[in-house]
Amino acid sequence: MIDIDILVETDGWPEEALLSNLSSAAIAAVWDELAAGKQPDSELSLVFTNDASIKELNNDWRHKDKPTNVLSFPAFPIKPGQKPGPMLGDIVIARETVLREANDEEKLFDHHLTHLIVHGFLHLLGYDHLTSEEAEEMEQLERKILARLAIPDPYALSVIDD
Repeated sequence: MIDIDILVETDGWPEEALLSNLSSAAIAAVWDELAAGKQPDSELSLVFTNDASIKELNNDWRHKDKPTNVLSFPAFPIKPGQKPGPMLGDIVIARETVLREANDEEKLFDHHLTHLIVHGFLHLLGYDHLTSEEAEEMEQLERKILARLAIPDPYALSVIDD
């Protein structure tokens, strides 16, 4: 089973119980879509923060001096399809950016947040979007995963800013 540690660093986020439910459903849907069998005994951290904090991380790690919606920090590099070890890594999400994007794109906040959790988790599992082929594969996976959760296609109008 994948243990999800949640840290809420800033005000304005939904209650931790709701964040836990959204996160658990998103992680389970990813695992089911990948047909990866029984979930491994692994751990990941989800940090719910603000734009100022994620901007600092984005600058420190990616040399981009601006806030972003989601950042993923894999504990160990793995390739898509490989079984993860006991530590998957960290996913950090910025509230103001998520809220702004959801409003701009006329999406439900919970749907957009779930999409970003899925996106971040796929990064921890070795998926990326550096090339057009990788991006297409990752977007197709995200569409299928979110459809499992009855969330509309996020790429009909979307801004994944990482």
